[in-house]
Amino acid sequence: MRIAVIGTGYVGLVAGVCFADSGHTVVCVDVDEEKILRLRQGESPIYEPGLEELLHKNLAAERLAFATDLPAAVKASEVVFIAVGTPQGADGNADLRAAMNVANQIADAAERPLIIVNKSTVPVGTAARMQAEVAARTQVGIDVVSNPEFLKEGAAIDDFLRPDRIVIGAGSERARAVMSELYAPFVRTEGPIYFMDPRSAELTKYAANAMLAARISFMNEVAMLCERVGADVDSVRKAMGSDERACSRRRPPRTSGKGACAESASASGASPSSRRPTTCGRRRRWP
Repeated sequence: MRIAVIGTGYVGLVAGVCFADSGHTVVCVDVDEEKILRLRQGESPIYEPGLEELLHKNLAAERLAFATDLPAAVKASEVVFIAVGTPQGADGNADLRAAMNVANQIADAAERPLIIVNKSTVPVGTAARMQAEVAARTQVGIDVVSNPEFLKEGAAIDDFLRPDRIVIGAGSERARAVMSELYAPFVRTEGPIYFMDPRSAELTKYAANAMLAARISFMNEVAMLCERVGADVDSVRKAMGSDERACSRRRPPRTSGKGACAESASASGASPSSRRPTTCGRRRRWP
C-alpha cells in the first residue's frame, strides 16, 4: 500500500519507518527542509532504540522516502497519516491549527478517494470536524479515521511492531477494510484491533492516559504509606501486580507513563467543557 505520513516528529517518523519495514511504500513529509535532508542521509533527528537501523534498511530498500512536497505525496498515496503537533495553548486547549491546515491541504491535493488517518492527539470531535471541513473543500471521497498512538519513549519501535492493541475509529466499511489490511502484519500473533466510531477512539487515548496517571499517583501514595508503617513497597507492588483484575499482566506499574503525547493529552482533556481544575498534593517517585 502507498502511504504518506505528514510530520516527521516522534510519532510520524516511527510510524513511517515501521510501515515501510512491513512492506508498504512510504513517503514522510515535513516542512523542515534541513530535517528532510538529514533523514534522506539516514540521520534520525531523535533517538529511539532500533529506529536508525530500520531507517537505513528501508531507505536502502527504497520503500521509504522523505519529501517536502505535500501535494505530490498525497497524489501518490492511498492513505495519508497526519502526525503533526497539537501543543497545549495558553487557554489549556489543544492547538489544532497545524492538523486542520494539513487536512485542508490534503483535501485540496486529492485526486482520487483516500483515507486520512489522524494520529495526532486531539480532543473528542476533531475527526468529525475534519471530515466536515474536508467534505466542504472537495468532491473526492475522503474518509477521516482516528488512530491514536500508544507508544512509550524508549520502546516505541517494539510497541509499534508488536502492539498491545490498535484502536481505529472509522465511520465507513471501506475505511475499516483499508485500515485492517494496513495493520494486518502487526496483529498476526499479538494484540487485537479495536474498531469503533471516531469519537470513541479519540476518547480512548485520553482515558488510557488518565488511567496510567491514576495508577502512578496511587502507587506513589502506597509508597508513602509503606514508608510510614515500615512495609516494603517493592514487595507490595509485586503482589498487587499479580492480580489480573487490577493490573496488566505485561507491565507492572511504573513511575513514568510518558509517551509521545501524554503531557498534552492529559492537559487538554476530552473537551474544554469537560475539564475541571485539579489539585496536586505531595508527589514522590517510588522505587
